Amino acid sequence: MVKTPAEMATAEATIGHWIRFVGSGIEIFGVLVIVLGIVWSTYLFVHRRETGPYYDAYKIRIGRSLLLGLEVLVAADIVKTIALDVTFVSLGLLAGLVLIRTFLSWTLVLEIEGRWPWQRKRQRPSADRLA
Repeated sequence: MVKTPAEMATAEATIGHWIRFVGSGIEIFGVLVIVLGIVWSTYLFVHRRETGPYYDAYKIRIGRSLLLGLEVLVAADIVKTIALDVTFVSLGLLAGLVLIRTFLSWTLVLEIEGRWPWQRKRQRPSADRLA
């Protein structure tokens, strides 16, 4: 069955609409991850019962939700940009967004873990090494 150019254009418009819809849904999910992570972290911070370093745990929880939310937002940008209109301008905008969000992710990892993402995890000295 051969499709006419009008039918192909309608199919492309429908697919484009659904891809934008899915991309927007992924963006909304990313924002929800960030907002709910901050709300949950704040709730745990305010309703703490044990003693200890409250602020550090609070900061780590918020940082982790920001990291996850940024990764979801990058995925949404990729879906919306690559799947729809691939032009040099859209690719340039995507590259800029990915660079900015990647830099933010790296700085968050540095803040949370005390190391850059490409560095090995620091090993704590074990009792065998100290003896």
